[in-house]
Amino acid sequence: METKAARCLCLLAMLLVAGLGAARGAGECGRVPADRMALKLAPCAAATQNPRAAVAPGCCAQIRSIGRSPKCLCAVMLSSTARQAGVKPAVAMTIPKRCAIANRSIGYKCG
Repeated sequence: METKAARCLCLLAMLLVAGLGAARGAGECGRVPADRMALKLAPCAAATQNPRAAVAPGCCAQIRSIGRSPKCLCAVMLSSTARQAGVKPAVAMTIPKRCAIANRSIGYKCG
């Protein structure tokens, strides 16, 4: 299952790289579009779909980086790339806690 989700994310990455133009200004994630940031969460594929799945160390590292901005993390979790990859936002937002990230926005909700 994790391999299938990773393949899906790789396919989406290739499509986005082929189809994305230059960033048009600052958004929730600065100059990088949320859809492009979502590609960095490929190691999180299984953990975004199953609240009991183990969270990979690479996933936690990316969540630490993106999670410095809760608005960016929400934009990434709600992006069309994440939706197409089968990300469940309610499950995905539990990953910072599952990674034992101490400085996370407690009770932060997306949407």
